[in-house]
Amino acid sequence: MVTQEQRRRQLAREKFLRQQQRRTAARRKSHTRNTVVASVLGVIVVGSVVSYATGVFKDDGKKANAGAQVTPSASPTSKAPDPCAKPAEGAVKSLSWKTEPAMSIDKSADYTMKLATTCGDIDIALKTAAAPHTVNSFDFLAGKGFFDHTKCHRLTTNGIYVLQCGDPQGTGSGGPGYTIPDENLKDTTLKGGVYPAGTLAMANQYNAQTKQGRNTGGSQFFLVYQDSQLPADYTPFGTISKSGLTVLKKIAAAGESTGQGDGAPNATVVVNKLTVTKS
Repeated sequence: MVTQEQRRRQLAREKFLRQQQRRTAARRKSHTRNTVVASVLGVIVVGSVVSYATGVFKDDGKKANAGAQVTPSASPTSKAPDPCAKPAEGAVKSLSWKTEPAMSIDKSADYTMKLATTCGDIDIALKTAAAPHTVNSFDFLAGKGFFDHTKCHRLTTNGIYVLQCGDPQGTGSGGPGYTIPDENLKDTTLKGGVYPAGTLAMANQYNAQTKQGRNTGGSQFFLVYQDSQLPADYTPFGTISKSGLTVLKKIAAAGESTGQGDGAPNATVVVNKLTVTKS
């Protein structure tokens, strides 16, 4: 017998799916328009729209992943105080590449990633051997300062509990210009259709209904701060430290902009600097 709580979660997931389908359609229309403009100017526009999606969480730009712009909605009647500090001085770099960077990391070595954010540091142990293309890409992008001064543009607080970052545009539709393959989708931590709290995973454009959009990861990623029901379609490539989870929960406690469980975080979450280090 389906319980009231199970029914509530099912309805929440169905609502997310409808929202993401609308976002995907709008994003495709925008992408087509931009391509036409670029061709007129004689410029080749190479972009990677990434996000997390499934039927549950679709491409934000955004599931998985693991929709681009946040759906407009009325602001909540009350807003929690911003728990984060003022962003460091500096601007997002405008960088793009046509192809995935050549493999340069040591696949047998341990790597860690640090997100120095306005809300606190988030330390992550990377799964190098299981997701070498993903870790190599982040090592490359971090070395170029690609993530520095970027905003974390999406927070979900209902049904799925993640913070999404990594878009230089801050809208959910940006990327590095190239895509990377899906990896590690059979990770033993992904049990029962759940991405456990503490998981770092890639966003992408995969659509579970059409089976289209594999290997479309770019630079956007999501950090799971509470167990979230998602199919194993989004590359898990790191484990967030306990102190990092504390930072994420502080961000989540401040809520999101729509008051409906899916929008821009109320907290001013900016990645002042992202670094990848070989242990």
